[in-house]
Amino acid sequence: MAVNGEPSFRQSVDLMFNRAVAVMDLSPGLEEKIRVCNSTYTVRFGVRLRGGIHTFTGYRSVHSEHMEPVKGGIRFATSVNQDEVEALAALMTYKCALVETPFGGSKGGLCIDPREWDEHEMELITRRFAYELIKRDLINPAQNVPAPDMGTGEREMAWIVDQYKRMNTTDINGAACVTGKPLNAGGISGRVEATGRGIQYALREFFRHPHDMAKAGLTGSLDGKRAIVQGLGNVGYHAALFLRGEDGLRVTGIIERDGGLFNAEGLNVQAVRDWLAEKGGVEGCPEGTFVKDGAKLLEEECDILIPAAMEGVINQSNAGNIKAPLIIEAANGPITAGADEILRMRGTVIIPDLYANAGGVTVSYFEWVKNLSHIRFGRMQRRQEEARHQLLIDELERLSADKGLGWTLSPGFKQQYLQGAGELELVRSGLDDTMRGAYQSISQMWNGRQDVTDLRMAAYIVAIDRVAKSYRSKGL
Repeated sequence: MAVNGEPSFRQSVDLMFNRAVAVMDLSPGLEEKIRVCNSTYTVRFGVRLRGGIHTFTGYRSVHSEHMEPVKGGIRFATSVNQDEVEALAALMTYKCALVETPFGGSKGGLCIDPREWDEHEMELITRRFAYELIKRDLINPAQNVPAPDMGTGEREMAWIVDQYKRMNTTDINGAACVTGKPLNAGGISGRVEATGRGIQYALREFFRHPHDMAKAGLTGSLDGKRAIVQGLGNVGYHAALFLRGEDGLRVTGIIERDGGLFNAEGLNVQAVRDWLAEKGGVEGCPEGTFVKDGAKLLEEECDILIPAAMEGVINQSNAGNIKAPLIIEAANGPITAGADEILRMRGTVIIPDLYANAGGVTVSYFEWVKNLSHIRFGRMQRRQEEARHQLLIDELERLSADKGLGWTLSPGFKQQYLQGAGELELVRSGLDDTMRGAYQSISQMWNGRQDVTDLRMAAYIVAIDRVAKSYRSKGL
């Protein structure tokens, strides 16, 4: 449904798809096959709670099975509806293709406000929803692998995996039926931070391309650049924390549901997060000046704008006032198709969601592989790596002593060099490599063709082309 002439989220995804295929050489039949959602399952189930039966509505949508299993999060929110779930499933298809994780696209949602129910009630509801999906193979390690999304996290994934194992007692790969699990339930180090970490790696890679930076009118490095972050949930928090702590980014604004905080000198992200966790909002936080209408901060002067919460926060009503020369979409669909056009005309560079927030699905892929291989990454090679490094250090020190050269290794070098890579280091390395490779493929497309005007169009073309090749190789 278009509202006030503004395309809906699903229409936005369709419009962006159309812009890409218009310059591609696809047959109309194949184009339609890639565009449409293959199937959507709607379930309405009852749970006995508080002395009565409460009925809930949930969805699981499969957009494309060009590769299986299909992958995509499950969100718990009152705004969940079929259109939104199908649009998100389509984004997952393109996202997985872009970062070359061997999955098709899927998405799930349950129409619920998790804050209205206590933990035990949430467990009963989640398990019942999982039961409905599992019995139809809409949760299955080989066919459909959910993950956390808005309103869900490690806790819900642990309930779902337990429910799957209760229903499939002999499936040795049962732990791989969902990703984003707690470490003690088959999760992987670095999954919670993955999407935020991916935002950091995406920005670092963008800043390695001076030609691309010039299009946004930016020079130098991330150090000292001003950023405004909208949404300090899991993604926004980790992205802001890492970029501030490791790259010297100055987070001048943070927008939350009750308003925003502004401090031109830069906000202490951890302190704001702690305040938010305790008080439920940012009002009164001494770190910065409180702004009641938080959305106004989106229009504040800054170098990088990071929308990390809901879809459609940048729309036709405010796009014309946005001053940031660079926007990185940490959330799914935070810029509507109408706003996207306004910003493109103004020369704003947008690092699109299907690339920028793909860190989550990338590390989910690593977790799935870990579950199927039944061994933690780094377990076999870490100590052997350390022993080899120790050999080299010992030999250097022996040479120095023998020849009386008086060499000393610089402080900290020995400790850093001798440390073998554990699971977390390997996960971060794999994520960094993935984000670099994916950006290079879209930058090449952006700079290599006159008819490709922006990064989003480039990302869609690269992704759709890969999906098309998969279908062709299947004989479609």
